[in-house]
Amino acid sequence: MDVREFGSYIATLRKEKKVSQEQLARDLNISRATISSLENGTSSDVGIKKILQILDYLGYELTCKEKSPFPTFEELRDERVHELQK
Repeated sequence: MDVREFGSYIATLRKEKKVSQEQLARDLNISRATISSLENGTSSDVGIKKILQILDYLGYELTCKEKSPFPTFEELRDERVHELQK
């Protein structure tokens, strides 16, 4: 997953929770411009602390796993859902 995909994922999570960029920015004391640039994949210098705050606010967490040459069932499902949303 690259920065653009990650940003798109954050935007999707935020929209599913029916939270505006303005509300997220206000509640987390992060500028709306920062959130916008993260979601658009135009800012790669957003710190991990802000990313963790955003994910926590949306009810998610960041996890690490060993890299595999084969996609997991969840990755295939998520990819299919993402393609259907286009």
